[in-house]
Amino acid sequence: MREASKYDLLFPLVITALLLVGLMTVGTAALSPRVSPGIFNKQLAGVALAAVPLALLWWAGRGRIYAFAPWVYGAALLLQASTFVIGREINGQRNWIEVGPIQFQPLEILKFALILMLALALRAGYTGLKTYLRAFAVFLPAVGLVVLQDFGGALVLSVIFGVMLLVARIPWWHALLAVVLVGAAVPTVLYPHLEPYQQKRLTIFLDPYQDPRGAGYQVIQSTIAVGSGGVQGKGYKQGSQSHNGFLPEAHTDFAFSTWAEEQGLVGGVAVLVLYGLLFWGLTGMAAGLPRLQDQILFAGVLGQIGFQVLENIGAALGVLPLTGITLPLISYGLSSLVSTLATLGLAYVVYRDRFSGSI
Repeated sequence: MREASKYDLLFPLVITALLLVGLMTVGTAALSPRVSPGIFNKQLAGVALAAVPLALLWWAGRGRIYAFAPWVYGAALLLQASTFVIGREINGQRNWIEVGPIQFQPLEILKFALILMLALALRAGYTGLKTYLRAFAVFLPAVGLVVLQDFGGALVLSVIFGVMLLVARIPWWHALLAVVLVGAAVPTVLYPHLEPYQQKRLTIFLDPYQDPRGAGYQVIQSTIAVGSGGVQGKGYKQGSQSHNGFLPEAHTDFAFSTWAEEQGLVGGVAVLVLYGLLFWGLTGMAAGLPRLQDQILFAGVLGQIGFQVLENIGAALGVLPLTGITLPLISYGLSSLVSTLATLGLAYVVYRDRFSGSI
């Protein structure tokens, strides 16, 4: 019988609290004239829908999950590639697939699959050049299918890749060299090939008032919303910026701004504390894993969710570029919500079965 741990209760409680914050945020954002009024019911349906992959993961267990990793990864690549042919364009990005009433973003499945497949590819840790060959053989097809359509999504995949390589114990000077090379390549190679609107989104946060009615509008309205909340906030469903339509994407990119306007500094700090508890729980669970492979997987989970939280909230506060990255468990979006819950479920099942199996 599995030994109980202090994370058995903490982990689901923190996730539930963040989901409740998300439902409250989506519920009040639905009052904006910019947003469909039915998003709350859809978000609630997303929570229920997540029970399907969670049940499958719980039933499969650690061994079966790793055994099916190549199949999951291959299917995710095919779905992502299909967006070039049958993808639906939303907000200038053709990275959604629509099947009848169901609309989803394959990128979210690809994040989950990449974490799983990289953990398998790197399970032996650093063993020289072949470690990089295996890792890049997994990473490059994924990021190559994403980078031109969704720069923010490519950033998330890259962070996952980098963090998992670090935990695989690559030499520190390799990591330092990689940081230098990436730092040089982004402004000289990647940035010039981005669309003009993507370039503007990445730099406008430095001075949003240079284009207050255009590219800088979102950043300005977001910071106004956060600042107007003060210490205690305006009260639930009393936010003027979001409800009067001044704050764009109040339910997705700027969900934190919507929450902070109504709940103030106190509510904003409470959300940060909840995320802190989630990361503390994941880190503590990772420390109790006997296999390097599972530790690498947890690094991918922490890298994905941690970077998305940092980037989304940083963009909402006007201190980081806008990349269209959603706030995990809080922003509206069925694909993001189900994928994030499945990723957290994956981590918990691996932790549950940490002493069983041979893979």
